[in-house]
Amino acid sequence: MKRSLPLRPKRIVVKVGSGILTDGYRLNKTWIKKFLAQIAALINKNMEVILVTSGAIASGMGMLGLKSRPKLLPQQQATAAIGQSQLMKIYDTLFREHELLCAQILLTREDLNNRRRYLNAKNTLFTLLSYKVVPVINENDTVSVDEIKFGDNDRLSAEVAALAQAELLIILSDVDGLYDQAGEVIRKVEKITSEIEKLAGASKRGALGTGGMASKVQAAKICAAAGIACIVANGKTGNILDKILDEQDVGTLFLPGKQQRLVARKRWIGFSAKAAGKIVVDEGAKQALVKMKKSLLAKGIVNLNGNFAAGDMVSVLDSKNCEFARGLINYSSEELNKIKGESSSRIEAILGYKYYDEVIHRNNLVIL
Repeated sequence: MKRSLPLRPKRIVVKVGSGILTDGYRLNKTWIKKFLAQIAALINKNMEVILVTSGAIASGMGMLGLKSRPKLLPQQQATAAIGQSQLMKIYDTLFREHELLCAQILLTREDLNNRRRYLNAKNTLFTLLSYKVVPVINENDTVSVDEIKFGDNDRLSAEVAALAQAELLIILSDVDGLYDQAGEVIRKVEKITSEIEKLAGASKRGALGTGGMASKVQAAKICAAAGIACIVANGKTGNILDKILDEQDVGTLFLPGKQQRLVARKRWIGFSAKAAGKIVVDEGAKQALVKMKKSLLAKGIVNLNGNFAAGDMVSVLDSKNCEFARGLINYSSEELNKIKGESSSRIEAILGYKYYDEVIHRNNLVIL
């Protein structure tokens, strides 16, 4: 059966999880060899491929002879440090068999939160692709702590897809896709609703990996908002990449949102920058932002939380505490506490100065 992709992708991000990279507690070199041959074939067809890989901790576990995932953070970091070099050695060796080079990129959330580091990562990616080098991206588990971790490589792969302006994210796992209540694979999801999220269930940490179907649906949600298609499929299926790009009916396809694809700066605001605080607005302000495409004014702000400076990214919440937008703030939390609920004409009288009429300008705002 055929299933049409929204558009023919020229640049794709492929994420592979520990569950298919490993055989027991060791890297499955036989599977990796076949998988990289698929990537090489795509590159030979002038397609650009970015690989987001798990497996550093699993690789280190195999080398250390561990039978269960370390629980303490220093142990995880040490295991990842041991395993990461082995993982890249295997990728490098097998890509060279196809006369291809690969390049290691290790990221933390901090790298994408910071605008300058985000742009540096983006420029490095694009330069590598121009050289026909395969970027191999993993979370920097050797230094990551909970405050700066992506949580799992599913989210990392979605943020990389947005960063790289890819047309398609392929998440390869050890399941065939998202199952419905009858146990059948849902082949196409046009919109991620609360019912779809419930089907995904709670994300569970396995013996090797950290993500479950819930994290994959959340990654698809990020992609949908960024205008990127996402497919979750079983990486153990033979020639899975060829089958997906041949538009065969495998895995679950999550369609991108129907809105126009965001420009690069707004993709960073919406999906990579970390919120420094939260702003709660009234229903009138929400309608002005969502329906009328207006900027956020102080008058519509009901409450705020966090300590942030002018220029920071903040979350915008409605009266039910649901986040519906993100944007770069023009006033600090201290200033905003003084002018919230006031009209723009009163800002100078209250503060003694006025930078802008808008608290968040429309050009710096992303509706989620």
